[in-house]
Amino acid sequence: MTTILVTGGTGTLGRHVAERLRTDGHEVRVLSRHSVPYAVDLRQGGSPLDASVTGADTVVHCATSPRGGDEKAARNLIAAARRAGVSHLVYISIVGVDRVPFGYYRSKLAVERMAEDSGIGWTVLRATQFHDLLLTFFDGLARLPVLPLPARVKDQPVEVTEVARRLADLARGGPAGRVDDLGGPEVRTFDSLARAYLKATGRRRAVVKVPLRGAAYRAFRDGGHLAPERAVGVTTFDEFLAQRFPRR
Repeated sequence: MTTILVTGGTGTLGRHVAERLRTDGHEVRVLSRHSVPYAVDLRQGGSPLDASVTGADTVVHCATSPRGGDEKAARNLIAAARRAGVSHLVYISIVGVDRVPFGYYRSKLAVERMAEDSGIGWTVLRATQFHDLLLTFFDGLARLPVLPLPARVKDQPVEVTEVARRLADLARGGPAGRVDDLGGPEVRTFDSLARAYLKATGRRRAVVKVPLRGAAYRAFRDGGHLAPERAVGVTTFDEFLAQRFPRR
């Protein structure tokens, strides 16, 4: 039986990865800042991290924060994994990290390169944005009297459990390097996604498309974060909303 450590194992993606691996019969360790017995702040490292990694065959690295610290966390994790003799590091990244000059994306790309240079067998999967992220985004905007959206931007949301299934499959196998991207089933304009959200939640808001400036916005507008050729996801955003808001 393989022992697999899942960082960020209580988060949006990590908890589904851990559940899937357990169902398949693996011994799974869930690492997060508050998950006993593997309560670790990856940015701090130290002996708690070493204890969490020791004895693990594979590490699935799902822990991340848009507020920063991913590179330091990855540096500590990789050093501990090397000391422990981990044979496989699986990392989840984002489609477009090499095309969109956005701070969080740059950090994810840097971690990809750390994995490649780690001396550990590695696998990197890039996915498009989760349905859950769009839901959080629209929930935040819906507090306003109107929904201001970036003009001429599209998205390709994917169901998080489908990404978790793919990550679990990769964790069970050997190091595969950079694998094919995983994109959601539809590329849609932001305003069409917002209108689907409003209909599903029963909210009434005007949708206002706002042109923005900057290199990151241009890259998003040009579709740098999309993978239409890899639209292999199954669950659409409308189906996701129908599951979340069945009474509507």
